Amino acid sequence: MSEPLAATVIGGYLGAGKTTLVNQLLRHADGQRLAILVNEFGALPIDEDLIEAENDELISIAGGCICCSFGSDLTAALIDMAARNPRPDHVIIESSGVAMPAAIGASIGLLNEYALASIVVLADCETVRQHAADEYLGDTTLRQLHDADLIVQTKVDLVSESACAEVDLWLARINPRAARVQAEQGSVPNAVVLGQREGAVLSLPAAHADDAFESRVFAVDRPVDPELLARQLAEGSGVVRAKGFVSTDDGRIWLIQTVGKRWRATVYTGEVSTEIVCIGLRGLMDNVSLEKLFDGRGH
Repeated sequence: MSEPLAATVIGGYLGAGKTTLVNQLLRHADGQRLAILVNEFGALPIDEDLIEAENDELISIAGGCICCSFGSDLTAALIDMAARNPRPDHVIIESSGVAMPAAIGASIGLLNEYALASIVVLADCETVRQHAADEYLGDTTLRQLHDADLIVQTKVDLVSESACAEVDLWLARINPRAARVQAEQGSVPNAVVLGQREGAVLSLPAAHADDAFESRVFAVDRPVDPELLARQLAEGSGVVRAKGFVSTDDGRIWLIQTVGKRWRATVYTGEVSTEIVCIGLRGLMDNVSLEKLFDGRGH
């Protein structure tokens, strides 16, 4: 049986910036075959210069990426996507502005062909608190934010630094377990939003580098407790995402993944280098603590 497909859910209310983010992910796919699933094509206009071909059911995008509509049957679309040859490397589900991302994540969890990578929710720095206080939109907005493993604060260029900082503190109170990053024009590195595929090079590609982020790769050349290490990475050190491989005393290889405060450690079959990549906001990642955790084996 093939490895489960990684799937990321992108949510947020109408106008939060989901379309901009998804187009940025496609522009920086760098050979990774991304599949975008949307309720209907009209809800996610793909930039014209990315489109190679288009029909009633599927848009072919430069670089081997695709976009298709799932209508009212997400499960069937996911099963069909996993059966494609070649399979995509990562599936992204763009939810509607009123959808609950956790419900979509639960649907993914029922399919053996998939592994939920994370739930990413966008929050417009200019309007998110107004939406949260709205009589009709408030409950939906707050539930979406509660569902998030990663909150991307968008349109930060439209508010002052102090206002942006206030929104950040407010989001931390709404969902203390989620990692939070800020983005202008959807410019968040793909590695932060999607993480890395199993077996892929673990370092953050230079083409995706952003002045707001830094990454460190740590060699793990001794047996460790994978669940303890994953929990330690998720609990502190300013790490937004971490992913990599470690070995245990019995010789097994484990895949470790963290996003925000959520972590997962699973047995992995295959030959890989035992190392962990950690990605965080520049200047906020606690490199001293990380070096102690990994005995200084980083670069």
